[in-house]
Amino acid sequence: MHERIWTRSSSSRSDTRKSKTCTEPRRSIQNRKWVGILALVVTLAMCGARAEAQQQPKIPRIGFLTNNSSTGLAAADEAFRQGLRALGHVEGKSLVIEYRYGEGKVGRLAEMAAELVRLKVDVIVTGGPTSTRTAKQATSTIPIVMATDPDPVANGFVASLARPGGNITGLATLSPELSGKRLELLKEILSKLSRVAVLGTSTTPGTAQELKEAELAAGAFGVKLQHLDVVSPKDIETAFRAASTGHADAVLVLNSAILLSQRRQLVDLAVKSRLPAIYNVPEFVEDGGFMSYGVSFIDLHRRAATYVDKILKGAKPADLPVEQPRKFDFVINLKAAKQIGVTIPPNVLARADKVIK
Repeated sequence: MHERIWTRSSSSRSDTRKSKTCTEPRRSIQNRKWVGILALVVTLAMCGARAEAQQQPKIPRIGFLTNNSSTGLAAADEAFRQGLRALGHVEGKSLVIEYRYGEGKVGRLAEMAAELVRLKVDVIVTGGPTSTRTAKQATSTIPIVMATDPDPVANGFVASLARPGGNITGLATLSPELSGKRLELLKEILSKLSRVAVLGTSTTPGTAQELKEAELAAGAFGVKLQHLDVVSPKDIETAFRAASTGHADAVLVLNSAILLSQRRQLVDLAVKSRLPAIYNVPEFVEDGGFMSYGVSFIDLHRRAATYVDKILKGAKPADLPVEQPRKFDFVINLKAAKQIGVTIPPNVLARADKVIK
């Protein structure tokens, strides 16, 4: 009996060992199966993340470089954004705009242009010849779109208007004769006009040609010009004192980033001196100035968006012709006229594109 009991016990242990021996391979197989499934899940997740990253399009980055102030170009900036929206671009979603304003301090532009290059922007839009030259010195590969330039060929930015060559294209004002037209408008309003103070910035490209055209018109009208150079904001008050001392009957303001950025001071001094002043852009008049006549910079900035759109779609600046102005604005501020004691003849008033009352 003891022998049989021992045999059963031995047999039971043998069965247990056999059971363990059979179970262990099954567990090993199951473990390997779960490891394989986990590895497959991880692999698929990584592939999905890679595919998603590849599918996300790169958002274009636009650099906007100007020597003007943000307030001085507020309307033009908005026109540029409107132009982009009309072409299907949404700032902050389909593209990003990096604004850099020199605030009339030319020395800051080189650093700002270098920063835009470091950011690897896709296009640089410039607000005038000074910023265009600075951008040109900073890069020869990033496309540059001039929102405005008095003479891009003479300034060395493009080879010709039809075929710019290089990495620069955009819009040109090419209207130095407008300074003569502004003088003509002053003469129509002020029949006894004999002396005019001309405020400009000698370092601004195109100023020399504007002065030349103004002198030609002055000769025809029998008017003497007093040129007053404004190279920094502190020169503005000095210029008005000189105009008063020189017995000026009116003021002619030429294209200048410095004068535009300080337009409120300029307008206030003109009213204080009771001097009728004609400006090159309507922003002066909207801030209380007497009147303006010139190329619509608002329209030029809106059209600059078209160049940006074409370049983002693969066009080369070298193949995009430089375009010229299509729209000119004549704006009169009747409130300012009353402040300085000037009556606008009906025939002149009728020609105004906009009258501020």
